[in-house]
Amino acid sequence: MSIRSLAAACGALLLLPAFTSAQSRGVPTPASVIGFEPGADRKLPEWQQVVAYFKALDAASPRVQVRVLGKTTLGRPFIAAFFGDSATLANLPKLHDAQRRLADPRLATAPERAALERDGKVVVLVTSSIHSTEVGGILTPLTLAYKLATSEDEDARSIRKNTVVIMVPSLNPDGVDIVGNWYRSSLGTAWEGSQPPTLYHYYTGHDNNRDWYAFTQVETQMVIDSLYSEWHPQIVNDIHQQGSNGTRIFIPPYMDPIEPNIDPIIAAGVAQMGKSMTWRLTLQGLVGVANNTSYDAWTPARAYQHYHGAIRILTETASASLASPITVPFETLQAGYNVDPKVTGVDFLTRWPGGVWTVGDIVKYQLAASWALLAQAADDRALWLSSYSAVQRHSVQGNQAIGRSDWPATIVIPAQPSRDTAVNAALRILQRGQVEIRRASIGFSAGGRSFPAGSYLINTAQPYGGFAKTLLETQHYPDLHEYPGGPPKRPYDVVAHTLPLLFGFDVAMVAEPVTVEARPLAPVAATTWLATGLSNSKARRIAIFANALPSMDEGWTRWIFDQYKIPFTTISAKDIRAGNLGARFDAIILPDQRGRAIEGGPIGAYPDSLKGGVGAPGAAALGAFVDNGGTLLAFNESSNYAIEALDLPVKNELAGIRSSDFYSPGSLLRVVIDRSNPLAAGYTAP
Repeated sequence: MSIRSLAAACGALLLLPAFTSAQSRGVPTPASVIGFEPGADRKLPEWQQVVAYFKALDAASPRVQVRVLGKTTLGRPFIAAFFGDSATLANLPKLHDAQRRLADPRLATAPERAALERDGKVVVLVTSSIHSTEVGGILTPLTLAYKLATSEDEDARSIRKNTVVIMVPSLNPDGVDIVGNWYRSSLGTAWEGSQPPTLYHYYTGHDNNRDWYAFTQVETQMVIDSLYSEWHPQIVNDIHQQGSNGTRIFIPPYMDPIEPNIDPIIAAGVAQMGKSMTWRLTLQGLVGVANNTSYDAWTPARAYQHYHGAIRILTETASASLASPITVPFETLQAGYNVDPKVTGVDFLTRWPGGVWTVGDIVKYQLAASWALLAQAADDRALWLSSYSAVQRHSVQGNQAIGRSDWPATIVIPAQPSRDTAVNAALRILQRGQVEIRRASIGFSAGGRSFPAGSYLINTAQPYGGFAKTLLETQHYPDLHEYPGGPPKRPYDVVAHTLPLLFGFDVAMVAEPVTVEARPLAPVAATTWLATGLSNSKARRIAIFANALPSMDEGWTRWIFDQYKIPFTTISAKDIRAGNLGARFDAIILPDQRGRAIEGGPIGAYPDSLKGGVGAPGAAALGAFVDNGGTLLAFNESSNYAIEALDLPVKNELAGIRSSDFYSPGSLLRVVIDRSNPLAAGYTAP
């Protein structure tokens, strides 16, 4: 190197710190706002601190814009943060329009679409902390946000130039405080790191991540309405945690099965992104990375994105004891489907040796995975945009697209006045999912059937026709076994999501396009739910049992009651043990929960005030309540508790039946009611 070159290089090095400092000057660190480094042992932030930090970033950096999307179930602010270089954020309205036109191929000519693909930015939606006990999910966004705002390395500059990153630091802000308050109160006790004795989403608990096709909760609705429907992301980074005794992190590809309506380009994109992330983490020396295990891509209940042009990259990092460290000996690591964390293989390249695992490790892995995703999105910007564009072109081709010749051209929901409420609920779901619906002005015939005026028509050749097909057709989950002739392979989650079966209405799949006088359906008004004799009435004194070992069904039951405005009282195991229940209530509901949980309550170390379930005194009190004319409703598993605890002359016909003989997990089953039976009194549904 010449002296002149050396001097120039030294000058450049001298300038670099000043440039970096100028970009970062005044940008607060997370610790300066929340009071500790994200990932420090035994430290969790309050939601108001998280909001304060993101607002401080917005105020200090031209690379960050924070928007309040609305209020959560319990009234907290729900925020999203936009990241990009200053030119990108100044140009958001134009980028918003470009995304809208890419999402709908009917809005642009082929040359215009080519220009949109060439000049556009990849929109990446980062979602985190939907499951609040997965506490790394509220810490990692703080560190990731700071890095996006301040880092000057090559990846950071490329990410800010080539992408728009939209970050939702928590999909469940209420849970951040529910879990955080419980955890802080437990520090230094025998129950430090235990699960809170209440649901961490007010209504749904863990089920809030099964709401991406029904849209029942306000948090889901805000994300769908303000982010998915407006910004049409190409990539979604969904940050989660898994159990402690398996692999250190799961990154896709997903295991089989893949839901058949998902475009193969999306499935290929998921695999490519996941393997790229795995490569980067392995390069960084992060061990224990697993692919193709445990998690599938079957249901839109978790993967709305796959039916709206985007890939969903789920990451699942091993948990600690909330924010408290744990020790995991190597010999205690447990195998999952297709991967054993003690044995390397094509889907598990490096082993973790066991040892101490901390919340700091969780943040390190989550941050590395998120950064790897963003860097890859930026590096292959044009490919991600052209892939998204191709998926959307396939969508508007309907059953003319490659591989879709067996699709119906039209889905018809017949006018059925007796089921108007159910049909309207489904129509609102479809409209929220951006499905275009028309209503026939006259009667018509199609597919060998006659349909009355007022029937609803959905062409599958539209941007989100596949979403409509997925929700309206009957699923046929593949018959998978652990090995040929072996036991059934247990599905990861629910296997059915058919709205006509869930809500009880008729639907028809018609092979040909339906040509009939029809008009676009106006937005369907929200349903007013009414239960005759119960809504807004205190005539019936109803109690819902809430165990200190929480039941998601208890939360969903409350949600149903609140939708119908049915007054109720929440009672605890202590209330039931106290007896004299008939003096207070006419009916008591035991939500779905295993008998031993109802009987015994929380397991392990907990405060004395929470220990003990219903026990023998509670069983006796419930028996006396029924004997004196009270009504006891036991849902699902709690029926087994009632049968045994009250010594009922009822038998569970499936008790003792092996899964190899009868197996139907996560399925929808039709129930036929014998209306002549006194137990069916008042039942009017078909």
